[in-house]
Amino acid sequence: MSLIRNEQIKLTATYLNGLAITVFAVGGLAPVFSYTFGSIAGQPLWAVVFVAAICLIVSAVLHLVARRILRDLSP
Repeated sequence: MSLIRNEQIKLTATYLNGLAITVFAVGGLAPVFSYTFGSIAGQPLWAVVFVAAICLIVSAVLHLVARRILRDLSP
């Protein structure tokens, strides 16, 4: 496998990992902080926790996909 292909694989994995970080921050942490500080008052706590949990799971899956892509690198 060429060096160019290796770099393309790393770039794809980096993109997916960046997307995972974004989903974690925006969907996993932001609703919890907003609820804690009263920005989204009136929303049930279970709904906030549910959305945050789903986003955390999606983030983890994206990260694991990025790790799997990196397995295609040649030594």
